[in-house]
Amino acid sequence: MHGPRRPRTDRPASGRGTAANPAGRFASERVVPVDDGWTPSDAPAPPIRTQLTPERSRSIITTNDSPDVPFSRSINPYKGCEHGCVYCFARPTHAYLDLSPGLDFESRIVYKPDAARLLERALRKPGYRPEPIALGANTDPYQPAERELRITRALLEVLAAYAHPVGVVTKSNLILRDTDLLADLARRGLAHALISITTLDRDLARRLEPRAPTPDRRLDAVRALADAGVPVGVLVSPIIPAINDGEIEAILEAAAAAGARAAGTILVRLPHELKDLFEGWLDDHYPLRKPRVLARIRDARGGRLYDSRWGTRMRGVGPYADLLRRRFDVAARRLGLDRELPPLDAGQFRVPPRAGDQLALFDG
Repeated sequence: MHGPRRPRTDRPASGRGTAANPAGRFASERVVPVDDGWTPSDAPAPPIRTQLTPERSRSIITTNDSPDVPFSRSINPYKGCEHGCVYCFARPTHAYLDLSPGLDFESRIVYKPDAARLLERALRKPGYRPEPIALGANTDPYQPAERELRITRALLEVLAAYAHPVGVVTKSNLILRDTDLLADLARRGLAHALISITTLDRDLARRLEPRAPTPDRRLDAVRALADAGVPVGVLVSPIIPAINDGEIEAILEAAAAAGARAAGTILVRLPHELKDLFEGWLDDHYPLRKPRVLARIRDARGGRLYDSRWGTRMRGVGPYADLLRRRFDVAARRLGLDRELPPLDAGQFRVPPRAGDQLALFDG
């Protein structure tokens, strides 16, 4: 439905997180690149344009019962993410669309134009019981397409009208466009935000997250949100051994200075196709470090590159994982970031009347 897959170019694509585009794990065919001799091996890969495809969904709120995440409901306005983060644990979900978790994930973006209408319909259902909704639990709600599509803003407008609690997770300073809505919600105890900062090194960020805003701009977003009264935390995630694990304390210090109130961290996760994509990225950018990176990941994953068990998949096990956790905890405590963001208030939820609705008997 989305056209042919692009094979791996064996050359990093300009502005993209990976050079690979393997078929997803459910695909019945494989595409193999063939060198016909016409393209020099050292020629730059051709630019890959982003394609946006609308999806007509029947529902918009996703529920989960995982003990590893602090929310049970989430909304993802987009499938795929143009930020191109090579480590993104959501990459394998593109296989459900018969697309590749590789280049397709960051260049073939599926969006939900009816998201706000579907949300309002869900909130108006008789018997709906409000709980905080996480925006951006899987892919970023403020990726580049949001600048024009404005789906996330429309969702926030609905949530504000219904006094519904919401938490936003992003690595983009585009969130500042919606400061008016978030500040209004925060004043009512209905909103907080989490900004992901993986590194303070611009060069490393360009390799890890080629189309995400720079670390400085993310810190600016923390500062601006805090100044506007929005409770904001920072996610030092993911921690990648021998790549960014030396920056834990520095990121937390910068976050605290910018006004963050809390912080969290997750060890890099490599489910399904992501293992091979990540190894390919190491070959392209850090071939000499590759053995050390993978060895430490295996040390923290019981000898494997990924362990999906609840309770350990976010933090790992063993001495190396314990050391990371102790370093994070000590620094967070020293900086006052070892606390939770203020709880969100679900008790204010109200269904606003629509034009033509009959007023309740004896109302007013």
